[in-house]
Amino acid sequence: MSHLNHPITRRESIKKLVKLSGSLALSGSALLSSQNPTPALAGETTPSFIVDAQGKTPGYTIRDLTRKTFDAVGGIQAFIGRGDVVAIKPNISWARTPNLSATTHPEVLKAVIELCQEAGAKKIKIVDHTIHGARRCFAITGAGAVAKETGANLVVPRSSLMRDMRLNGHRLDVWPVFTPVIEADKLINLPVAKVHGLSELTLGMKNWIGAVGGRRYALHQDIHQTIVDLAQFFKPTVTLIDAIRVMIANGPSGGSLADVAVMNRLILSNDPVAADARAAKIFDYDPEDVGFIRLGKKWQLGLYDTEIPQQHEVSV
Repeated sequence: MSHLNHPITRRESIKKLVKLSGSLALSGSALLSSQNPTPALAGETTPSFIVDAQGKTPGYTIRDLTRKTFDAVGGIQAFIGRGDVVAIKPNISWARTPNLSATTHPEVLKAVIELCQEAGAKKIKIVDHTIHGARRCFAITGAGAVAKETGANLVVPRSSLMRDMRLNGHRLDVWPVFTPVIEADKLINLPVAKVHGLSELTLGMKNWIGAVGGRRYALHQDIHQTIVDLAQFFKPTVTLIDAIRVMIANGPSGGSLADVAVMNRLILSNDPVAADARAAKIFDYDPEDVGFIRLGKKWQLGLYDTEIPQQHEVSV
């Protein structure tokens, strides 16, 4: 039977991918922890936390800020283990230079890759289903240079890597998923913070629109529920929101330096709702006033940032 007529669940897909690839990394008990033990996936095994980090010292480096952000919760080795295959999902969907803040800052991406490598990751994949042409996006956003410098595998999106999967969402049932995003042991969500014409903001949860294929324009109908349906499916190990430079107008693509504000911040959490709730405040939004954040809490995907027990502030 064609897979188009037999959509499968995320876990079934992982098992099938393991069988096809012969990989041992996802076999057996590893399947139970292939995405971190967040409350939504494996019970209350890891306390929820949020880290709000800011570069305050003139001449601070993004590399140091990223490292200090993870150090606040035990270092990246608390999430990434030796031999792990790691998928990192930045937002590199637009052919825009980093200073325009339409895409994840390449220095943040590079710093996270280097930390994963120090933790002993076996393989690191950079994955995003771009809006503009992929190779052009890779070149202009700086992601291509980061992949070359670090040895990370920059995956070119193509139809053969899309697989119909059952999302079991409130709005989305079956949808094509970009399989490299979910066939890794660990998944790091690495979005850029910016405004968006339809959803008010695009932060962590909305970044998953770049992890699927199909008629993506249709995802913008009832966009807030769509965002939450995708976030319930992907469940990253952690979300690190890049707010080094944020787009404050004409999002999501921008195109002018007048649309950009320098914030020098990173927000890290294992709770996707909390991460977005904290980042929303950068733009002076109350989390209750952003539809997908409010729905994320309603459907028990996470808590607001003020409800998280472990709060850390970091500065360099």
